[in-house]
Amino acid sequence: MIYTVTLNPALDYFMEYEQIEIGDVNRTSTTRMTPGGKGIMESRMLSLLGTPNTALGFIGGFTGQAIRDALIEQGITTDFTQIAANSRVNVKVKTVSEETSLDSAGPKLTPEDVEHFLQKFEFLTEDDIVVFAGTAPKSLGDDFYDRLIEAVVARGAQFAIDVDGQKLLRTLTNRPLVIKPNREELEEMFDVKFEHKEDIIPYGQKMLAQGAKNVMVSMAGDGALLFAGKKVYFAAPVKAEIKNSVGAGDSTVAGFISEWSKSKDPLKAFKQGVACGTAKVFSDDMPTEAFLEQCLNQIEITELV
Repeated sequence: MIYTVTLNPALDYFMEYEQIEIGDVNRTSTTRMTPGGKGIMESRMLSLLGTPNTALGFIGGFTGQAIRDALIEQGITTDFTQIAANSRVNVKVKTVSEETSLDSAGPKLTPEDVEHFLQKFEFLTEDDIVVFAGTAPKSLGDDFYDRLIEAVVARGAQFAIDVDGQKLLRTLTNRPLVIKPNREELEEMFDVKFEHKEDIIPYGQKMLAQGAKNVMVSMAGDGALLFAGKKVYFAAPVKAEIKNSVGAGDSTVAGFISEWSKSKDPLKAFKQGVACGTAKVFSDDMPTEAFLEQCLNQIEITELV
């Protein structure tokens, strides 16, 4: 089974405008509300790909119930830890030229909430993959992902992780199945600036040497790189109208995990991951299966090293 972990789920409230006038009344042309959080986005893409998965995390209140109901309606199995506080609401404001995200901090968690959540990791097996993504609530402390990874490794399961900066680097000794920093995150992690995609190669190889089994580096409109074994691959970007970039990176990770769980082929997994991220960017919400297949057929991969 594939498990996705979202420690701070949200309802994402999308509002679209022609333009925003600060200090004035702005009337939206379109609104919609969807379950959000990086792991939840991964579950949604996995479900679209027909890959069974279970969404884990903390939810509470009427907002938490709305998150659970929406996922169940999409055919996603949920095993959330129920808490007393309300799950958060994030507001995503989009104009013709810009996207702005107004994110809530999220609820405080009790020691009892945490203990109930940790119990779910006692039943993992060697056949399971756990996908960690996004920030942890401050009440969980700075080392909570380390504790979760320790529980996964102790039971012989595999994990993928998509978190920021030094938190990502310190997970590498535990041999994550795949990591996916973007170019800007990589620059910050290693305090460098990349002018060309070739500049990234030594750093991707360094993360492999530090323990990652596969490394994807997304470069937005400039494509993506895969580091696997001694090989480096480049996926050329597909050009189209950007509609909603929220969840594109999460969709890339989900696409990789979905294919890898079936074929164990990192190159095929990379192609599907890039296709999923591409299709997500060019869709208002989740892409259709037909559009996802169309994007997959457009992905061109070349070997750089």
